[in-house]
Amino acid sequence: MTVMGSRSGDPVAGARRLARGALAAAAAAVLFLLTGLGNGGMVVLLSGLVGLVCSAAGIWWFLAHRGPLRVFGGLLAVGAPVAVLTLYVVGGLWLTALVALGLWGVALLCARAALRRPVGEREPTRTRGERRPRPRRPVLIMNPKSGGGKVARFGLVERAEKLGARVVLLDPGAETDVTALARKAVSEGADLLGVAGGDGTQALVAAVAAEHDLPFLVVSAGTRNHFALDLGLDRTDPASCLDALVDGEEFRVDLGSVSGRPFVNTVSFGVYADVVQHPDYRDAKAGTALDLLPDLLQGGEGDRLDAIADGHRLPAQQALLVSNNPYAAPDPFAAAARRPRLDGGELGVIAIRVEGAAQAAELAVRGTQAAGLNVLTAARVEVTGKAVRVGGGDAGSGSDGTSGRSGARGLIPVAVDGEALILPTPVVCTLRPGALRVLVPRHRPGVIEPQPPMDWRRITRLAFHHPSPRSGT
Repeated sequence: MTVMGSRSGDPVAGARRLARGALAAAAAAVLFLLTGLGNGGMVVLLSGLVGLVCSAAGIWWFLAHRGPLRVFGGLLAVGAPVAVLTLYVVGGLWLTALVALGLWGVALLCARAALRRPVGEREPTRTRGERRPRPRRPVLIMNPKSGGGKVARFGLVERAEKLGARVVLLDPGAETDVTALARKAVSEGADLLGVAGGDGTQALVAAVAAEHDLPFLVVSAGTRNHFALDLGLDRTDPASCLDALVDGEEFRVDLGSVSGRPFVNTVSFGVYADVVQHPDYRDAKAGTALDLLPDLLQGGEGDRLDAIADGHRLPAQQALLVSNNPYAAPDPFAAAARRPRLDGGELGVIAIRVEGAAQAAELAVRGTQAAGLNVLTAARVEVTGKAVRVGGGDAGSGSDGTSGRSGARGLIPVAVDGEALILPTPVVCTLRPGALRVLVPRHRPGVIEPQPPMDWRRITRLAFHHPSPRSGT
């Protein structure tokens, strides 16, 4: 596919050919099943669709209920795809299914290759940094508990001090005001602030660095470190992040703010935030989530959130996630989830409202087109909802039990970069474009261009529409 575009020397022509190839392969897969060219094509198509719907409904029943219905949901979620595969094999339809799946795979490969090629549209590109003089008085704050003890395991203190940095180790047994430590370091002459720890600690120190316009160094010593991932840093070797002290480049990224508190990744409301608040979550995440989800999803104890994203109303949402710049795909909790850039100046917003098995099935079949899922961008997001009990009353609910502006006197659970907080409503999320100077190693093995989101409408436009120099589309 790459060769086909390069021979012509015209990336637009190459992308158009790939888009047309994607549409042709997709149409061939459908025609193969519908016209009876394959043995039992309609059976393969319908049984596959029914299996997908049943599996999605089973997952919903497993998550949203307890007792026998949860057991039945689990069996259905696993049994539906197994039954479909058994049908293909026993009924002699496996070859038809394999050919159709192969054609669809070719369509997806061509489509993604076409979307990756420049076609005159504004594409998000990774920010290129500028070389800066080596910091003379860098100060790094390190949390020895983060990531299961990565600070000691990778010898981060010794390596940082060898490179001329002063290290401040947090006391694992005491509550520490990280913001105060960072401000003290600035008052003592630090010309760079850095953190070896989780994203929540990263955000607090990053805010101080932005406040004083100092460069900020990220050391990927946390458990997941999504911020480090999207900066292209090597999360498997935190010590390599320290190379920025001697061979680094600097660029500016956006810094999020939720009711005055900084965040570098995400702010979660609703189901996920409620689960994170539970005292058993840290020790038994999966078990705690399964125990709480039925009440949260069915609306018994969970908050229903009303939100406004730049004038777009999102009523009664079960879950809402606001990110510092949008993710390439609407699944920021996936292991490979990436933000194409961190300097786009926009919040990403993902809102979910699923009322039952039917809507769960629709979400599985239609994806981002489902009525229960909203994916958008905004400059400002305001969130209200049913508040937790304060002073013996449900201060965040209206007299009719609905959520609304009366929630301004209440509190709701919020997960900020994975940290559990309780914040007064309304909770307002904004972005400070280019507020943070980030220093990273010049050589970053984690810099990977993320896959573009699949958009068949864009593929169709690309295949048949000739972009004009003026419009760029």
